Amino acid sequence: MSRQLGAILAQDCDLLATVSDGLALVRLAREMRPDVLVTDISMPGITGLEAVERLIEEGYAPRVVFITVHAEPQVVRHALGLGNCGYVLKADAVEDLLPAVQAAAAGEKYLSGSIRPAQA
Repeated sequence: MSRQLGAILAQDCDLLATVSDGLALVRLAREMRPDVLVTDISMPGITGLEAVERLIEEGYAPRVVFITVHAEPQVVRHALGLGNCGYVLKADAVEDLLPAVQAAAAGEKYLSGSIRPAQA
């Protein structure tokens, strides 16, 4: 996670850990069981989507905010199909990351303002 994203989250959240790949995400999420998991979609090893799918298969359905550069409709739909989650484009992170985390914590969906309804 970039320092800028960490600084945004630190305004209103306790940042428990950062990871550099999808397998580490799965391992730490299993151990720490965070209230909200913030993950990139594009990660080394396995993607953030695959990491969340593994956790769900194991019976742990985390509340998730995906932060990504991917605005392709199929990727947005795939992520939203994993449950009530947030989907934030990195270009919108300053405005949308904290509201997305708050929505995810409340069990609600959240989409970046620049994602058109047709993309979701």
